[in-house]
Amino acid sequence: MDDDESFARAIGRLLRAAGFGTAIYHSAETFLHNHAAGPIHCLVLDVQLGGMSGPELGRHLAETGANIPVIFVTALEAGEPSQEARQIGCSSLLHKPVSGRVLVEAIRQAVNSAAKLKPV
Repeated sequence: MDDDESFARAIGRLLRAAGFGTAIYHSAETFLHNHAAGPIHCLVLDVQLGGMSGPELGRHLAETGANIPVIFVTALEAGEPSQEARQIGCSSLLHKPVSGRVLVEAIRQAVNSAAKLKPV
């Protein structure tokens, strides 16, 4: 999820090419109101979104019992949003520009770690 449309499209293409099913939302609010009812295996969120921030969405999901791994991306080097992302237990915090290889590997690790934690 990213409010930068060209970045979001590029990430979507990259993830589809890597074999991931994707849905792109340009705001946290749009995601909350329109996401598909099917399983969500991982979210890739920009730290700074218009309206609700990525960390705010991550905290909201955790409070509602959604156990979805979250990977944050940010153009910020340091600061409160990055610290907040770490505090809510994100799987990874990546800095833009992020390498496609690094992002794909972070998603695979997050999904695999979450799968190990789920009861059989």
